Amino acid sequence: MKDDKERTKKIFAILKKEYPAVKIALDYENPFQLLIATILSAQCTDARVNIVTKELFKHYKSPKDFVAVPQEEIEKEIFSTGFYKQKAKSVQSCCKALVENYGGEVPKDFEALTKLSGVGRKTASVVLGNAFGIPAVAVDTHVKRLSNLLGFIKSDEPEKIEFRIKELLPEKDWTISGHLLMNHGRNICIARKPKCEECKVAELCPSASSTKTKKGK
Repeated sequence: MKDDKERTKKIFAILKKEYPAVKIALDYENPFQLLIATILSAQCTDARVNIVTKELFKHYKSPKDFVAVPQEEIEKEIFSTGFYKQKAKSVQSCCKALVENYGGEVPKDFEALTKLSGVGRKTASVVLGNAFGIPAVAVDTHVKRLSNLLGFIKSDEPEKIEFRIKELLPEKDWTISGHLLMNHGRNICIARKPKCEECKVAELCPSASSTKTKKGK
């Protein structure tokens, strides 16, 4: 475990230098907006969600606003994010629970968040870590893929990956770890064609080493 922690620490130190201004890609002004944006981001790009929420949040400023209209109205607003019927249903149910149980405020509690409609561990972690500054690890497809490639863990289960990263990193780095892995996954460690020759952490990556070995043969 000590060696694993040291290697992981080195990897993230390098990634911090590579992406010094890293932050969440979703646009938001408050915890509620981030919660809704994250729900909409499922199976959709952050860029598309930002386009949609720019107009959406002009019309819907609070949970009450989402509850006060027919679901069909929300569907029209979020259509381009995909799976719009289910997302509209989740958003409205989530907002109803916020109004009825939390006075229209987003709870700062992980368990309370995950009980809201459309909110899983990833979404709860995104909100806690970014809107409230409470250390949390959000596991998306990039984090899952890179965690395996970098040798942190051998598992496709997001919850196991989340807890493993929490074991390897100090609490202060939990939230930023997701952003760093996501950025590296989009820019260098691309799923279809990873740029191992450009990767600053290649020497610490067992997957990059195995690739070089194969090429050498």
